[in-house]
Amino acid sequence: MKRLIPFIIAVTLLASCNKDEKDLNKDISIPVSVEELKPQSIEKYIETTGTVNPVKEISKKSEIAGNYILLINPKTNKKFALGDYVKEGDEIIRLEDKEYENNVKINSLKLSLEISKQVFEKQQSLFEKGGVTVSELKNAEINFINSDYNYKDALIRLEKMHVKAPFSGVIVDLPYYTPTVKIDINSLMFKLMDYSKLYLEINLAEKDLAFVKTNQKVKITNYTIPEDTLSGIVSQISPAINADTRSFKAVIDIKNSDLLMRPGMFAKGEIIVASADSTIVIPKSVILSKQRGNTVFVVDKGLAQERVVTFGLENPEEVQIISGLEKNDRLVIKGFETLRNRSKVKVIK
Repeated sequence: MKRLIPFIIAVTLLASCNKDEKDLNKDISIPVSVEELKPQSIEKYIETTGTVNPVKEISKKSEIAGNYILLINPKTNKKFALGDYVKEGDEIIRLEDKEYENNVKINSLKLSLEISKQVFEKQQSLFEKGGVTVSELKNAEINFINSDYNYKDALIRLEKMHVKAPFSGVIVDLPYYTPTVKIDINSLMFKLMDYSKLYLEINLAEKDLAFVKTNQKVKITNYTIPEDTLSGIVSQISPAINADTRSFKAVIDIKNSDLLMRPGMFAKGEIIVASADSTIVIPKSVILSKQRGNTVFVVDKGLAQERVVTFGLENPEEVQIISGLEKNDRLVIKGFETLRNRSKVKVIK
């Protein structure tokens, strides 16, 4: 009997320790952070990248030879320079050549036009009175028309001395020429771009052809302007698949009225192919992939509850939940990695 007493005491102490450990474990609460689910919207999109280009650009070249004169920009009171915004019709450069002007003979052509017009009008008056024949009237009309053509042609030739902006835009290239130096025909005068509208040529995977449609909205971003998102639309889609790359070409038109994005920039596009409003949306980062399916945890009455969820629309960051979660559920967004079903939890901020 004396030998049994120490054994009984030891067993009793061990049982007591095990009971205390179980009671201690029962009191342990795993700290978690939660987010109450509210209906929101989600967009399914296809990501793409490319280089943006201006809708309008031109390399303006000289149509005649002449002495080069860079003009003053009235907006800056300085000579036109790179980066200047110009309006359609603004004269930027003038080419001077007295010999060329003399050869045009604008004054004599103008006088000839005035005389031929007077003769034609006089012949018209005489014809109505029977004073001239139809042939004489037509000859006078031909002379008047030819004089008009000659004068207008001379004006066009003189206009080549005034190098103007063919549309409103920004000067992006302006080669330096020594003032009054004579330049040759076909010399580059300036390069002009209107990039208030841009376009992005892209190549998309063959599998996306069924989802991408014209007029779909596109979100455009650039790493240099991460806080600003430009809007665009899919304007063109090629129906042909490139046999080598298994891709097809599309074009995105981009609104850039504030000139935030510059031609030549590398841009990221998100083509919105589907969307849903007033639905349950959760971040993908909280989803656990298990044998029974995709699961998440919610908190109810201080306990973690494991829920199997079914996906709807999804994008790289978020997913729509069409079953398994409801409005106002408290979704565990931090501390879920070590949870089990009915684990005791403590909600922290």
